[in-house]
Amino acid sequence: MQLLVDLVLRYGLALAFVTVLIEQIGLPLPCYPILVVTAALSARGAYSVPQLIAVSVIACLLADYAWFRAGARFGRRVLTLMCRISLSPDSCVRQTESIYERWGAPSLLIAKFVPGFGAVATAMAGVVGVSPLAFVLFDAMGAAIWTGVAAALGWIFRDAVDDILAVIASAGRVGVLAIACAFALYLMAKLVQRQRLRRQLRMARVSAEELSDMLKGEPPPLVIDVRSAGSREAGMIPGSRWIEVHAPDEELRSLPVADEVIIYCACPNEASAAAVAKRLMNAGFRRVRPLKGGIDAWVASGLPLEVPAAADRR
Repeated sequence: MQLLVDLVLRYGLALAFVTVLIEQIGLPLPCYPILVVTAALSARGAYSVPQLIAVSVIACLLADYAWFRAGARFGRRVLTLMCRISLSPDSCVRQTESIYERWGAPSLLIAKFVPGFGAVATAMAGVVGVSPLAFVLFDAMGAAIWTGVAAALGWIFRDAVDDILAVIASAGRVGVLAIACAFALYLMAKLVQRQRLRRQLRMARVSAEELSDMLKGEPPPLVIDVRSAGSREAGMIPGSRWIEVHAPDEELRSLPVADEVIIYCACPNEASAAAVAKRLMNAGFRRVRPLKGGIDAWVASGLPLEVPAAADRR
């Protein structure tokens, strides 16, 4: 364990840079504890807290700007990839859209503190067309706040951190094993969370072509859009009705009775659509299915969209 401490003292800035870069890329590495410990050990004089914050902010900007440019170039496909890499629940895309619609680029100031938001917020900024200057400005400030809090915690509680490191060092290999087990449990918890979500949302889907044929028949299905409010401005499936993904059960039960209900969203694995479908089944609707691939599959099939009138946007 003492060897690890010596390595941190010697290569603390490089360690901070690499771990922050890896986490901001989206890989499940909990770098915040490393920043706290590295800041605490800075009291021994190998490097300073401002230097630690500076290299961490640079690491954030490098990873975040790469995702920002990818989002600007490839659109929503990048969001899907980001969610899969980060092991976050697929609903993170839907939540990120809602936060962006309300706060815009300034939401980057707190993005890294919000679980499931920071993982996709930088790519979302590129998707929605935030200017590069505004992105760099707000992302740099957000990164400075995020790393600054970690550095402040490490500096303030440096004596406590030293005591904890001493206890782990006295435990020898057992202490190192305990750290490795804690990291393994963290990854396992993330994987279990994702698998649980997928099991809960497992149900039959309908393809875009099937839905198009169904809309031509009689009676047509009830089609429900559960995307964020702003996403509807780009177009909706003709005849669809929008509801908030977290609408109360009373609103779900008040929907028109239909033999078939098709729900679509714009999130990986149709997570939001499947979640609402489950709630509609509990509310008494018998045949409810998500649209496979969501709105992206509908557009990719060359099927038409309609722009909602101002009076229909609620």
